[in-house]
Amino acid sequence: MQNNSKINIILLVFILVLSIYVLFMENKNSNMLMSILDKQTESYVKPQKATVTENPVQTASSDLVSFSILPNTKVHGILSYRGVLQGGYFFEGNVLVNILDVNKKVLKFSNAVAKSDWMTSGPVNFEGNIDFTGLAKGSAYFEIHNDNASGEASKDKSILIPIIID
Repeated sequence: MQNNSKINIILLVFILVLSIYVLFMENKNSNMLMSILDKQTESYVKPQKATVTENPVQTASSDLVSFSILPNTKVHGILSYRGVLQGGYFFEGNVLVNILDVNKKVLKFSNAVAKSDWMTSGPVNFEGNIDFTGLAKGSAYFEIHNDNASGEASKDKSILIPIIID
């Protein structure tokens, strides 16, 4: 009987050690995967200059820290994008996204979603998808517009990135 108890204790210790090892390896692989993803994100989202719409109240071209769509990029189909904004563009984790024609009339509207704490005026990661299917080919703008919950025009601000719908 005493031998069975010793065997049970040895098996229990072995299972415990094995479980700890598996958890350690899983965490190590997870950290490695996150490191790889972070490096891919760094190369995918590079800081780009963008033009800011003419708004006499608030014009801050530095609000767009980085964005995955370069100015004058040819776009088509469903496009995934990501970037980093600062300056309070978000409300309830959303930022407005519009596709505008050359006359700055809205062709399509959508939104992007914050991927980090959005309740800050500091940098906020965001991402989204937009479908260019059916839109007329040619020059256009990708507009990132603050989700202005107040409705006050003086608090509106947006960033325009020129694109080419292909």
